[in-house]
Amino acid sequence: MNFKKSLLATALVTLASGTALADITIGVSLPLTGPASGLGIPMQNQIKLWPTSIAGEKLKVIVLDDATDPTNGVKNARRFVTDDKVDLIVGSAATPVGIAMADVAMESQTVQLAATPIGLPPGKDAWSFRLPQSNDVMAFAIAAHMKKMGVKTVGFLGYTDAYGEQWLKAFTTEGEKQGIKIVAAERFARTDTSVTGQALKLSAANPDAMLVVAYGSGAAMPELAILDRGFKGKIYQTHAAATMDLMRVGGKAMEGTYVVSGPVIAPLQLPDSNASKKLAIDFMQKYDKVYGEGTHNQFAGHAHDVVVVLEKAIPLALKKAKPGTKEFRAALKDAMETMGRTVVAHGTLNWSTTDHWGYTNDTGVIVKVVNGGWKVE
Repeated sequence: MNFKKSLLATALVTLASGTALADITIGVSLPLTGPASGLGIPMQNQIKLWPTSIAGEKLKVIVLDDATDPTNGVKNARRFVTDDKVDLIVGSAATPVGIAMADVAMESQTVQLAATPIGLPPGKDAWSFRLPQSNDVMAFAIAAHMKKMGVKTVGFLGYTDAYGEQWLKAFTTEGEKQGIKIVAAERFARTDTSVTGQALKLSAANPDAMLVVAYGSGAAMPELAILDRGFKGKIYQTHAAATMDLMRVGGKAMEGTYVVSGPVIAPLQLPDSNASKKLAIDFMQKYDKVYGEGTHNQFAGHAHDVVVVLEKAIPLALKKAKPGTKEFRAALKDAMETMGRTVVAHGTLNWSTTDHWGYTNDTGVIVKVVNGGWKVE
């Protein structure tokens, strides 16, 4: 009898305190191997620094490798929603994988926080929110900088995958607004080890600048090929190349390269008026203290921003439902759509029911490779 009374008393205390009966479970799929591993590994590093609880609820985090393969990403996502019963999916950091995972998020009605700018047809992103800036926002920043630098013609060298295709479309549109024309466009696969033929054709077009669209450490190879052809114009890289791997692989040849990024990449150089400066500096200092000076990057920043978002959204969702339920997943989605302007290390998010991108055109920051580091332009 006393034992039964003790159990009853414990249950009453639990209900009275409003404590959830289940952990908040997060399934994370990242490219820890394969061509985009340079993006996934920094995210995994930052995830190891995540708090163990948010709003008094314990976090259970499951990290799986998708090996930069859409098939693996879908397999991971299906495991998350069927076996692990997750409340939230994070990933992938590779665009083709993130796009494939979005279908599972939609089917299972589970929020996906994509760490890559996944382009989805209207209505297909109902459960998918993006942590990075859209390619349109970043293309705006590059095109504006090119115009300032007197660039009128551009050669495009990008991946054949969805990331490359979306960037070609985005830059074509933003470039035209600035009076800039793509005079030659060449593509290559993520697994290619040489782009000599493409570089020859681009160099023959003699553009004022080149735009390279590639990931992490893989972004140095195409740029080196362009330089080997004797190109003397300006070279730009996208936010997928905003990591120190660019300089580690490309060496001194990367000096002078322009890269678009979020505020997180060089926060100490930002003006005090930048809303993300304080948060980005805090992220940079904590990450670099653990993993080494200068090792923080764009993608670790996305993993940092997951926590910032959840610290605002989870308390709102908990008012409506408990973790581990369909109702909580729906409440989490509603919270993200209605929580308003949220400053993260990458800028200011303002998701809504009709906008799961959230960033405005003033978010992109152009940095230049100088003495092996980043210099804000």
